[in-house]
Amino acid sequence: MRNRYLDLLRAIATVRVVIYHLTGWAALTIVFPAMSVMFALAGSLMAASLDRFGVWAVERRLRRLLPSLWVLALLIAVPAMLIAGTPFDVHLLLWGFPLVDPEATGWWMESLSHAWYLRDFLWFVLLSPLALPVFRRIPLVAVLVPYAVLLVLELTGAKVVNVAHDLALYGGAWLLGFAHHDGHLRRVPRKVMIAIAAALAVAGMLWVVTHPGPRGYDLNDIPIGNALWSAAFVLVALSCSPMVREHRVLTVLNSRALSIYLWHIPILVAVTQFGERHHLPITGPVGLGWRFAAVVVLLGVALALAGWVEDVAAGRRPALLPGRRLPVPVSPAPARLPDADGQVAASRA
Repeated sequence: MRNRYLDLLRAIATVRVVIYHLTGWAALTIVFPAMSVMFALAGSLMAASLDRFGVWAVERRLRRLLPSLWVLALLIAVPAMLIAGTPFDVHLLLWGFPLVDPEATGWWMESLSHAWYLRDFLWFVLLSPLALPVFRRIPLVAVLVPYAVLLVLELTGAKVVNVAHDLALYGGAWLLGFAHHDGHLRRVPRKVMIAIAAALAVAGMLWVVTHPGPRGYDLNDIPIGNALWSAAFVLVALSCSPMVREHRVLTVLNSRALSIYLWHIPILVAVTQFGERHHLPITGPVGLGWRFAAVVVLLGVALALAGWVEDVAAGRRPALLPGRRLPVPVSPAPARLPDADGQVAASRA
């Protein structure tokens, strides 16, 4: 049975990501740290899949993740880069399985800049069969390790590959997803959970205020503050379990979450460049208004053309708009047979 509350969190995170990339408002990263929430939700679902399917859960997750990426990257982006004059390089094929940052050139450097999330997601999925048993043996230590590694990396200034840094930054959220699935968060007394979350939130905000980034208090530029504040947010969000009614909007946003994430950046880049080329306002109420409308319309077109790939990857019937209730055929009522007394009466007559 689906947890509609988790669907609600994922839907809010998806919409928040789109609005943040459209507006650049740093406050959104504090109000709702979407990326950590998405990794936490994915960690919870991954633990559930491992319990149900064993190591085959990895294959199932990859099968649901990669086809939508292949449509955008391998069928559109890579051919477009080659046509634009990019010499063929074997690293372009990494778009089929981006364990490291694949090559992108020209317009696609910005339009595929958000692919880091899929890269990190792949690593978390591949490591989960090893991480889950360790977590269940020493849950508290396992959760603290990514935060400790991140602290060391940031305070020492050590240079590591982007993947390693992101695993430390978001690994705690993924493991908190494990804790949610295993019921650890529900077993912590409410007052204790609030106290822990408050301590993390205060520490995170103190770090953010005293260590602002190039965009001010945007958490994406402040890893330690991001990790602490996001941990507090995830703890509170996942320790709750309110009843959420099923709604068509939730179904659509969750069935198309990956496609929305993949397509909104290329569309936003194209719309913004169109506006700049034609001297249209980009910022302010007017600029945000027309760009938001254009992005929503074009994103709807992209979802109509390619969103069905998510249905196929998930083993669902392809649908233009998910969530439509299929009509239930009504069988005609069977003809009533005369009872025994009726048959006797008829024979006497």
